[in-house]
Amino acid sequence: QVQLVESGGGLVQAGGSLRLSCTASGHTSTIYTMAWFRQGPGKEREFVAGVNWNTGDTDYTDSVKGRFTISRDNAKNTMYLQMNSLKTEDTAVYYCASGAIFPRLWWRNPSSFGSWGQGTQVTVSS
Repeated sequence: QVQLVESGGGLVQAGGSLRLSCTASGHTSTIYTMAWFRQGPGKEREFVAGVNWNTGDTDYTDSVKGRFTISRDNAKNTMYLQMNSLKTEDTAVYYCASGAIFPRLWWRNPSSFGSWGQGTQVTVSS
């Protein structure tokens, strides 16, 4: 089993930046896909960005393209989400998730991922 711990959330003004981190432990050799999801107040959990742990291939939801960058450091078993030009609509609890090998199209489905972190709050004020 894989354990995930997020950090880096906080309060920031619109236009500002934050970097989230997600560190994996446990059976990390089973990780092939990792992703960031977010859940705003009264909303469903939505895909933000994903990365293939081996190839570094990435994908983003349209609303964050050009503003967010997902990356990973395999040696540290850590995934990052650099968030720039933050908007009030980015306010949410951000979760990291890990899973096995599956088609890239499945990255956007939370049910594809077997392990989740506890979440970190990101609040963007106007």
